[in-house]
Amino acid sequence: MPTAPLASVLFVCVHNAGRSQMAAAWLSHLAGDRIEVRSAGSAPGDAVNPAAVEAMREVGIDISAEKPKVLTADAVQESDVCITMGCGDACPIFPGKRYLDWKLDDPAGQGIEAVRPIRDEIKTRVEALIAEIDAATAE
Repeated sequence: MPTAPLASVLFVCVHNAGRSQMAAAWLSHLAGDRIEVRSAGSAPGDAVNPAAVEAMREVGIDISAEKPKVLTADAVQESDVCITMGCGDACPIFPGKRYLDWKLDDPAGQGIEAVRPIRDEIKTRVEALIAEIDAATAE
């Protein structure tokens, strides 16, 4: 019998082409099916940033098939935690949701050397998020 995810997390950035895609991939990779993962952008780009794809490929995670998605109120309503990454006030606010704003450099237009530290910072933050979700559900 399948178990329900512990939580649902939505990552939002402007283009849904770099930071939010890497964060969603890290969370899916590290938490598996234990946490439901979504990502979206307030002004989605045409494709995922090639430097983000390459940076994630270096750590064994393939995001090359991902496509930027538009942020919808439904995606926010269906999520327990909404994490914004430089998209300002574009994310609608609903009662009972947890909102976090991660200040991260934007990988848009950056080469792989600049994207690697962003990727690594996102991993660290995602690991901490998983620990928080695990602790909250253990109470």
